[in-house]
Amino acid sequence: MQATEANFDGLVGPTHNYAGLSFGNVASRSNEKSTANPKAAAKQGLRKMKQLADLGFHQGVLPPLERPSIQLLRDVGFTGDDATVVSRAAREAPELLAAASSASAMWTANAATVSPSADTADGRVHFTPANLAAKLHRAIEHGETRRSLAAIFADESRFCIHHALPGTPALGDEGAANHTRFAREYGEKGVEFFVYGKSEYGGGPQPQRYPARQTLEASRAVARLHGLADEATVFAQQSPDVIDAGVFHNDVIAVGNRTTLFCHERAFVDQHAVYDALRAKLDAQGAAFTALEVPASEVSVEDAVSSYLFNSQLLSRADGRQVLVVPQECRENARVAAYLDSLGGRKTPIDEVLVFDLRESMKNGGGPACLRLRVVLNVAERAAVNPRVWMNDTLFTQLDAWIDRHYRDRLAPADLADPKLLGESRAALDELTTLLGLGSVYDFQR
Repeated sequence: MQATEANFDGLVGPTHNYAGLSFGNVASRSNEKSTANPKAAAKQGLRKMKQLADLGFHQGVLPPLERPSIQLLRDVGFTGDDATVVSRAAREAPELLAAASSASAMWTANAATVSPSADTADGRVHFTPANLAAKLHRAIEHGETRRSLAAIFADESRFCIHHALPGTPALGDEGAANHTRFAREYGEKGVEFFVYGKSEYGGGPQPQRYPARQTLEASRAVARLHGLADEATVFAQQSPDVIDAGVFHNDVIAVGNRTTLFCHERAFVDQHAVYDALRAKLDAQGAAFTALEVPASEVSVEDAVSSYLFNSQLLSRADGRQVLVVPQECRENARVAAYLDSLGGRKTPIDEVLVFDLRESMKNGGGPACLRLRVVLNVAERAAVNPRVWMNDTLFTQLDAWIDRHYRDRLAPADLADPKLLGESRAALDELTTLLGLGSVYDFQR
């Protein structure tokens, strides 16, 4: 059945700030306590969405989550009216207020793992929101994420939205940032590629400096929930050494599209065996697998982490040509820029490189791939999606003006204590639910 891949990008929320909450994410920690610009961050992401939509790609919008999360602060013992809760948390536990205020849900690659209907046993598109159990500021997201997904993909005859896996490190799940789907055509049965950092119970190598956030056990659980066949799944371990170099998710060292995997030569444990497994399973489906491997002699792991070369989007145009979407930082790293410039003279599946300014997101550790959730949809499924979330000229104009009305252009971590920020954020989200037709998806609306 004819199908296309849609990208649903997260709108950056009004509380976008640099609190440095993510140990293992080099950019996040290196910019800790600096001043952010939420308005610029939101507009940079919005412009990326609009430009890709203008190029003919299917582009949707996912809303920010409610931040600060008053529910989290109440769950840890703060009482009083909402403004008092924020004030008390700022005085007594600023680290918890920072977690409750994080706008990290902007990185919707972590929102869920998605399997298209061509792959699943019941012929529906399956979503499993990620439990993000490794980090407090992210572990509070999945319930709200599920409500947002249910408001956008509401037709239960076509979409199945699971609950997150139990929130334990043994089942640590970071969503689509560790998942890629390969197929000759989007609408054909594919091979789903799950990458994990460690096995909780199976032993094997583990990183020593930074934590491995995704477990094999979680990846296998998601595959079972989605009804995926054994012959259509491959599980691979991420190299512990690259995790220790700051590759906290697989999408910082690899990206795939259709039958192409673009990755660093040090991305996986027993890398050529991984290629062989993908090649064999795709070959059984009549598809020819291609691995475009970048050697360390040309781009080091450190270059990949600082530039986010692989935290890119690899997209197919209608004519089949593949486009690589990279952040501006790739042009500012001499070795990465030289590699990208050389692509035209090599026989590679990448036909074009597009560069975007996503500076505000990048400083917090998220590039183009972090900002989007890929959802393969056939014609009927696409028609069943909430129509108001599709990017077009009208929605872009509305959201651009909405950002101007509600977002600050300066926000330091200390500003999270300002009770006015809570009111500003709620006013913004309340208006957004009307713009996007989301109903009452936020706790303060209930």
